[in-house]
Amino acid sequence: MKVVVISGSPRKNANTQIIMKYVYNYTKSKNQDTKLINLSEGQIECYRGPDEEYNESTKTAADDIMDADVWLIGSPIYNSFFSSSLKNLFEYINYKKTAGKVAGMAILASGNMGFVNVQILITQLLSYFRVITNPKAVFLTTESVKENTVSDVDAQNRLKEMVDETLEIASKLS
Repeated sequence: MKVVVISGSPRKNANTQIIMKYVYNYTKSKNQDTKLINLSEGQIECYRGPDEEYNESTKTAADDIMDADVWLIGSPIYNSFFSSSLKNLFEYINYKKTAGKVAGMAILASGNMGFVNVQILITQLLSYFRVITNPKAVFLTTESVKENTVSDVDAQNRLKEMVDETLEIASKLS
């Protein structure tokens, strides 16, 4: 099974990046064919239309997403929405190549607000791509991250559970 982990924050020192690297490492220990797309590395170009030429990093990220059976998506909450960088990434994805894939998500905010709204928005986006979404998203606050690691044991357990359940859903559907 091919898995792609997407860290949807464009910020260089993003807490979302820390959380999704944790998810990546855990997922990689269970499934070797796992790749990480980290939007904070700034290599994904701004979408300019279907007939434009894009750099290799952008094309590779889009291909990795379309080839993967499972998507594990992490997004921060910015102004009550998921990140625009994450939306930009999905501009490159061909919905004709994504039906039946499975996704799980982790959403990060500075406080306990807006989680369900952003979960709904991401789920709606994934529905357009006909992706089956694990209904049990992980909601975390920035308090879960300290010294560049997921320090909260409960947060670690919930992230692992989301990964395990999402992989289980995908294996049942294949």
